[in-house]
Formats: sequence, C-alpha cells, structure tokens
Amino acid sequence: MKFSVNRDLLLRPLQQTAGVVEHRQTQLPILSNVLFKVSAQELSIIGTDLEVELVARVEVMGEEVGEVTVPAKKLVDICRSIPEGATIAFNLNEQRLEIKSGHFRSILSTLPADDFPVIKPDPSEISTDLDSKDFGKLLGETAFAMGLQDIRHFLNGMSLELGGGLVRSVTTDGHRLALSDLPQPTLKDKPRQVIVPRKGIVEIQRLLQELEGTVSVTVGTNHLGVASSGYTLTTKLIDAKYPDYERVIPKDGDKVVVADKQALRDALNRTAILANEKFRGIRVTLENDSLQLSAHNPEQEEAEETITVDYKGGTLEVGFNVSYLQDVLAVLESDKVKLVLLDSGSSAIIRDAETEGATYVVMPMRL
Repeated sequence: MKFSVNRDLLLRPLQQTAGVVEHRQTQLPILSNVLFKVSAQELSIIGTDLEVELVARVEVMGEEVGEVTVPAKKLVDICRSIPEGATIAFNLNEQRLEIKSGHFRSILSTLPADDFPVIKPDPSEISTDLDSKDFGKLLGETAFAMGLQDIRHFLNGMSLELGGGLVRSVTTDGHRLALSDLPQPTLKDKPRQVIVPRKGIVEIQRLLQELEGTVSVTVGTNHLGVASSGYTLTTKLIDAKYPDYERVIPKDGDKVVVADKQALRDALNRTAILANEKFRGIRVTLENDSLQLSAHNPEQEEAEETITVDYKGGTLEVGFNVSYLQDVLAVLESDKVKLVLLDSGSSAIIRDAETEGATYVVMPMRL
C-alpha cells in the first residue's frame, strides 16, 4: 500500500472517523485503530466501536492499492502537527506504515485489515433525502432529553419515525419529553419507528455539522444509515418498543403563559444558583401578568425573581427541575416562549410561541 495526499484534504475526514473510535478499548485493541483501504484514486477511512461505523472517502494519488489498520489517535496527532498544505506520503512495508512529509518521517505499527470488524448493514427498507442542516436542527431540538445510562435501555436513545409525510424525533428520560417534526412529503407510507442509540445520534450530529446539501437517510431492520458524497455513517438500532409518548402530552391545559425567552432564561439562571444542588427544584408562582421564580437550599440560602409575562389565568404554584427548563430554553429559537399548564400536579407543555414547532413536556416536582 502506497499513496500520497494533501494534509488539508486528509485531516478533517480522519478526525471525523477517529471520533467514532473507542480509544479506551482493551479487549479488542484493533478498535483503537482506523482501517485504511486504498484504491488507485481513493482512500477509504473506516472507524467503528461496534455500535457505530463511519466511512470517510478522500481523493488520493494511489501508487499501490492495499489495506491496513493504523492507531487512530497517533495518526491524527501526526497529521495535525504537519504544516498546512503539505503533502503526506504513506508507504506500508512489512506491516509497518511509514509516514513522510518534507523532512519529517515516522513509523507506525499496524494490525491486519482482515481482523477489523466492519458492520454489514441490512437491506434498506426506507430511504429518503434530507437537507443536512434541517436534519441536524431536528436532532438538536430533542437530543438533550435522551436518557443517560437508564436501566430502561430504550430511553438511552432517540425515537425516529419516518412516514406519514414527516420525520419525527422523540426523546424522553422519564421526567421530560421532547418532540419535533420535519416535513417530508415523499414519505407517504405508514410511519416506521426505530430507536437510535445515544452514541449514534451524537455521531450523526457531529457529522452533519461538517456537511452541506442533502444526505441520504436509510433504515433497515437493524441499522440506520446517513450518507453523503464523502461520508457514510451506519449505526445499530436498539431492539425495543418505545413508550407511547402521546399519552404523556397533556391535552387539557387551560393556563397559557407567554414570556420573553431571554428574560425568563436569565431569571432562571440567576435563581438556579441557590437551588438545591441535588434536586434542582425551583418554584414557579403565576399571577396575572407576572411569573415569580424562587429557590432555596439546605444552607438556608434563597433567591427570588419576578418577571412580567402575558398571563390571565389566576394564581398557580408549581415546582420544576430548573435544569429541565433551562435545557428547553437553550434550544428554542424565537424571542417568545409559551407555557401551557393545568394545575400544580400536571406536566407543563413548553413551545416556541411564534412557530409552535417542537413540543416539550416537563413533569412537575414536589417542593
């Protein structure tokens, strides 16, 4: 295997692929490597942690075709340290990879390509093209509410539904829920729901930040794929049934609050400083045209702030985890936020007051 490539063309795809690699892998050392596959004009770089696989394709000047696996982190560090615009020459000799650029030369150990575990995705059952920025926005509006190491493993991921004229993302950790839709008229069939694990969602989001234009999204029995001209990402799916989230979205809230998003966010940030560090509880008191936030902690410290809002529903007092409210406000885009409540024991619905795109549900807590 022998080829040359411009350092700037190689570095970003290599960094993207290496980001998938399990750097702390001990049982399978080869998972700390990336796989290089060289043809006459193209280098494929493949990284995996057995759950997610990313393939990047780079144009190269291939003199000898071949394939081998190379330590991912060391290779990234070497390429990053080489000057911008430089040409890097790679030459595999007796399972040792020589890297040369200018007066620099290094030798890296390798492992056989035949031992590298490549994911074999199942046949595509659903396929659609999505704008990369719109798809990234959809995931970003809901990803924060995924479970984290929850014993209910299906909550440690995102439900994606494709069909019925849209792509829908839903996440919940049992205490809050986030739902967002992306219209897709070509998906006319009955919705197909799959659960993508957290790692898969994180890597898809990271990849989409690098891309422009459209990406192809495919769903099989056990895998979901996202592909562009330069990358193909494949992630395994969680084999489980996602909860019936429609049941937890309140339908009968009659108390509607419209607030300035930044004013509410700033007030939450200030009041949260003195909230109980473990439970993060904050009390919300509504009266006509005002919303009061208050918090206290075991050290007998307390904070309180009142902001002006558009509200005519009478007095209501309810407690929430302040972090959940902060997370929602961090992803809403418009200047106004709408809260819909029923009583102190019911969940709150939070939406963008101007577009009403994504829907967020936050359960109350006793204080």
